[in-house]
Amino acid sequence: MARAPMRSSLRSRDSSSTSTGVDPREKIRNYCRKLIAFMFTQVGVGGLIVCYALLGAMGFQMIETQEEYPHIMIVDNLRNSCATDLWEVARKFNVFNESAYIMGTDKILEKFQNNLTHYIKEGYSGRSVLEVWTFPAALMFSLSIMTMIGYGNMVPKTPWGKGTTVMYAVVGIPLYILYFLNMGKVLAESFKWLYRRIHQCSGHRKSGARIIVPSTACLWVIFGYILIGTVMFAEWEQWDYLDSAYFCVTSLSKIGIGDFVPGANLIESSSEKPTKLVINFVYLLLGMGLIAMCYNLMKEDVKVKAHELKEDLTQGLDDFRRRLLTCCRESPDLD
Repeated sequence: MARAPMRSSLRSRDSSSTSTGVDPREKIRNYCRKLIAFMFTQVGVGGLIVCYALLGAMGFQMIETQEEYPHIMIVDNLRNSCATDLWEVARKFNVFNESAYIMGTDKILEKFQNNLTHYIKEGYSGRSVLEVWTFPAALMFSLSIMTMIGYGNMVPKTPWGKGTTVMYAVVGIPLYILYFLNMGKVLAESFKWLYRRIHQCSGHRKSGARIIVPSTACLWVIFGYILIGTVMFAEWEQWDYLDSAYFCVTSLSKIGIGDFVPGANLIESSSEKPTKLVINFVYLLLGMGLIAMCYNLMKEDVKVKAHELKEDLTQGLDDFRRRLLTCCRESPDLD
């Protein structure tokens, strides 16, 4: 009689363990669902776009630095050949035949100048592939693809680089749009809370009144951010304040003309101060979020003002109809 309850207890334990046991595949699915849900949050999208930009920078740098630019080797050979020819002219004529020496050197230098001009038109800049595709510069290139700025100062030369750029843009642009929308909502809510607190502390709040961030406040935020960037880039790059403001406006508005890019034409961008381009990356990424914030706030302000205008027009029409009916009742001869 004692074995029966033991067997029943063992069966109950087995049944409870099988019922409470979770399938490992279901655990993996739950983790994947939670991960995807987190990626679509504000923090997840922000981290995802930063990781995507870093991954793109490493990928483009690795692809484009496999081979040296052919123009670099050609121009080096031309320079060496020019130096050799000048030495031969100097050894042959020296000071004993000054006119022949001058004519010979002029012909050699003119030939070198024409060849150098030809290769400059074809894209020679004097910078090697390692000097062009530094990690900060590749990071800026990745950001310009995602945000659709497209400065144009750096372009992939290899077929693999061009194909990777296409695929990178196909995935990166929707990701940036998602970041733009989410970050705009987060910053808009934060700025509205801050504006309401300031409005409450100022004592101008009326009971029951809805506080809306005015469009002028959004414009002041954008102006202040552009002013910060203007001073920062003017000090770093030794630009005029007009040129620096011109760069900030064209970059934040995603025009991306490309005639002014921080560190793009300086060797120090790859050796002395690589943090310039990284800070430029952060400045532009945060600036895009501020633009999205101001867009959301100004859209809400326009909706409220349009609704108020509609109510005013409706009330004005109703008042006009009442007055017209009153005049008709008081003057029956008008019928």
